[in-house]
Amino acid sequence: MPSSAARPTNPTLWTLTADPAPELSRGLPSRSDVVVIGGGFTGLTAALHLVRACRSVIVLEAGRLGAGASGMNAGFVVPNFAKADPATVRQKLPRGKADALLSLVGAGADEIFATIAEEQISCDAAQTGWLQPAYGDDMAAILRQRAKDWTELGRPVEFLDAGAIRSETGMEIYSGGLIDHSGGTLHPLNYLYGLAGAVMRRGGNIRENNVVEHVERHGGTWLVGLGGHEIETDVVILATNAFTSGIAARMGRTGVPLKVYQVATKPIDAEIVARIAPNRRPVGDTRSNLFTYRLDRDNRLISGGMAINPIGAFERVGRAVVDRLVSELRLPRHPGMEIVWTGMAIMTPDFLPRLYRFGDGFFGGIGCNGRGIAMTAQLGRTLARLALGEIAESLPIPLQSSRALPFHRLMPVVASLALTHARFEDWRNGPR
Repeated sequence: MPSSAARPTNPTLWTLTADPAPELSRGLPSRSDVVVIGGGFTGLTAALHLVRACRSVIVLEAGRLGAGASGMNAGFVVPNFAKADPATVRQKLPRGKADALLSLVGAGADEIFATIAEEQISCDAAQTGWLQPAYGDDMAAILRQRAKDWTELGRPVEFLDAGAIRSETGMEIYSGGLIDHSGGTLHPLNYLYGLAGAVMRRGGNIRENNVVEHVERHGGTWLVGLGGHEIETDVVILATNAFTSGIAARMGRTGVPLKVYQVATKPIDAEIVARIAPNRRPVGDTRSNLFTYRLDRDNRLISGGMAINPIGAFERVGRAVVDRLVSELRLPRHPGMEIVWTGMAIMTPDFLPRLYRFGDGFFGGIGCNGRGIAMTAQLGRTLARLALGEIAESLPIPLQSSRALPFHRLMPVVASLALTHARFEDWRNGPR
């Protein structure tokens, strides 16, 4: 298979700047110890841990590598929760389980960068730290406590005062903020290709454009059917994230889908970089209508947003995101748009990651909640531990049965209403 055939069909900044994709498998086995459905970060991470443990593994990707969220995100590596903090997790789970989950999630970025180093993946990896500026004094107090909680868990997190955040971002609207020194950025498609290459080097199989049609129990094993072919396996891992068709519906309909637009500007001048990102740290503030930005290797600004009205949103949101960058960062000139792309994220109702059991030896994992890269490292590793026979009760992510959300098809409408409310709340609660 030519490497160019493995590229996603939708153009993104990453497809324009990616290295050649790895050569993938040509045939389908009749037997494998583990079948992984989904070739994104979670599925390939699980496969990598399994082949390292000398298990035979085949990864079945319905489309092309990177055509889902793993190739459509902005490349932020953020090791925490988007809508939860240590105190919230401890309210939802028993203290021991909560702290185990917090430790797992907090180490997500370190796990990513360790894998990149070990597998020698070339993906513009930069562990420069991640900044979360606080919008308003009340949020600054919350982040101060949050930093303290993460520090007590052994994580390299600290609170920065308003002056320090101003030095990091050039922005004067913030009342302080949090820095996690283990966070950073990478080129997500090159990272994905690097994971795929690592799996292949260790004897794993990866097949694109193979839609799984059924997964059925047969005696003491599973039969995974696709295109008139069946693979017998002991364990099936479902890693299909927000997709909701076919076999993926078992998991994708358990969360709230969000269509996110990502935008890259044309490269900006070095003097602007020195003002808004002197340490090249990615930024994501605390506003409900989140403001984010990062730089790529060529000094393009990357940010994103969502649309209240999906009609004609592609160009409209792209322009709005760049206009917001110009306004918030006080750019002296409009940098122009390089490219706009979009993908689907998914939020679990409690904003925590989830492991599902669909049967004896059939597991799934979901729930990155906007923290897709770092969280997938830990979801994938935990799914591999399940596949290797580890007792579910010993794992840091609770194992549960899946349940589709009622009125799942109406969730995009709910998300639009929530975004409208978020923008109003930011206006009402923000600095004057």
